[in-house]
Amino acid sequence: MKFFTIAILLFFYSNSFSQNTFIHCGKLIDTKKGKVLTDLTIIISENKISAIKKGFQNPTSNQDQVIDLKNKTVLPGLIDMHVHLELESNPNRYLEKFTLNDADIAFQSTVFAKRTLWAGFTTVRDLGGSGVNTSLRNAINKGLVDGPRIYSAGKSLATTGGHADPTNGYKKDLIGNPGPKEGVINGVEDARKAVRQRYKNGADLIKITATGGVLSMAKSGQNPQFTIEEIKTICETAKDYDMHVAAHAHGDEGMQRAILGGVKTIEHGTLMSDKTMELMKEFDVYYVPTITAGKEVSDKAKIEGYYPEIVVPKALNIGPKIQGTFARAHKKGVKIAFGTDAGVFPHGLNAKEFYFMVEVGMSEIEAIQTATINNATVLKNDEIGSIEVGNYADIIAVEENPLDNIKTLENVIFVMKNGKIYKNL
Repeated sequence: MKFFTIAILLFFYSNSFSQNTFIHCGKLIDTKKGKVLTDLTIIISENKISAIKKGFQNPTSNQDQVIDLKNKTVLPGLIDMHVHLELESNPNRYLEKFTLNDADIAFQSTVFAKRTLWAGFTTVRDLGGSGVNTSLRNAINKGLVDGPRIYSAGKSLATTGGHADPTNGYKKDLIGNPGPKEGVINGVEDARKAVRQRYKNGADLIKITATGGVLSMAKSGQNPQFTIEEIKTICETAKDYDMHVAAHAHGDEGMQRAILGGVKTIEHGTLMSDKTMELMKEFDVYYVPTITAGKEVSDKAKIEGYYPEIVVPKALNIGPKIQGTFARAHKKGVKIAFGTDAGVFPHGLNAKEFYFMVEVGMSEIEAIQTATINNATVLKNDEIGSIEVGNYADIIAVEENPLDNIKTLENVIFVMKNGKIYKNL
């Protein structure tokens, strides 16, 4: 009885002194209402937002922490729906496939993950790697390394010779015959098995390469690479395992097959026709533009030797067109999900995408909403993307009001993820 009484007293004592965090916000972006609120206090208990009160509230205990952001603008943590945290573009990137071990990739991925988090992106979708991306997710969730909340696709799915066939460009005696286990499919049975293998490997979603791509060692950057039957099988199987499907696509025919087959997002979408845009609206498919990556590959293709010869004409053709396609899609009312393809350009520069979106007609608040509430909707996670009671305490701050200067998002000065402060300049 005495032990029980002591235990109860210790419980109430420890809880009475549990620390809350009070954030005094001069300006706060309400991403759901699309407006700027002023002079508020966000109260955080453990990893969740427990209250939002008018004015600058005083702490209730000397154990509580106060963060003064009275002269800053506060937003929910940003969400990037298209990153590759295992890698980063450099002139030796194609050689690294043969020189880097998984351990090397893992160590460098932790650097890229931290850079992404410090840039204000508290949640990302990693759309394809060797599988280290899934292990990185687990390490971050365990608190072993710093990084954003990751939704991992594991290894992307391709057809033989397709954009994500891992042996493209190899000498003949190294090509082998990769199959569903390695993410390469030919036919509906392979498709079903490959999705189930991704689930077994711990993926959160499926990524397919519905058309050719720019940076792969293959001739076409736009031809369709899956049959409609294969895509339907992938999407139906993914649905069984509560996963959605993202489709890399530059060419129009491949996009239409992907949409009709059941994917949730189209990545890049460079050569998208008006008909495809109408299909996206009809089937509630989101467009993830990756404008920054398009500009980057176009610029780097002009540097002699940066990319292999087979890549250069694709980069020069596809890269400059993405921003214009985005402008057309936005004007036509296609739903936009913010995504950058970080890794094609240096990690941590993800917020450059905002300016490129605003530059061709999207309003500042719409751009912010693409990286918050829109992406939370795609991920089916209503605890991120907005600052509300009950949501995860994913909170960032910038010097200026981004509705007046969108480029301020490129210099995030405060980052909290899941109630923990990672950056506070």
